[in-house]
Amino acid sequence: MKFRFVWVGKTKDPSYRTLQENYLGRLSHFVKTEVVEVRDATSGETKEIEGNRILEKLNQSSFVCLLDVPGQQVSSHELAAKVEGWQNSGVKEISFVIGGADGISPRVAAKANYTLSLSFLTFTHEMARVVLLEQLYRAFTIIKGYPYQK
Repeated sequence: MKFRFVWVGKTKDPSYRTLQENYLGRLSHFVKTEVVEVRDATSGETKEIEGNRILEKLNQSSFVCLLDVPGQQVSSHELAAKVEGWQNSGVKEISFVIGGADGISPRVAAKANYTLSLSFLTFTHEMARVVLLEQLYRAFTIIKGYPYQK
């Protein structure tokens, strides 16, 4: 299985970038990973234009997990069960999509096979990336029975 992370913009804050790389390294013990950064919308561009850039980066055969506030909120153990279920059902690649500051276009939302919300709270995009990566790493430690999750 492969996890593909498609998100808008670069992680500019060095602290978040370090955490992101740390969790990507940890995840690589369980699953192949790839990060695809999509250019931010410039002034005058709409979220639809940004959404088109996201759609261009998605593989047609990929299972798409969209991170969006109205998505389903799950516990760490429930997320682990979801990941394990996707893995057991033969999903080859999961693309986790985090949109831009103005949200996600309807076309990207329609492409999603599953919509996940990290919280009712609002996070910066850089923080949301780190939280997602940490929770996916935690999910694998739960699946494998490693002590990290305690």
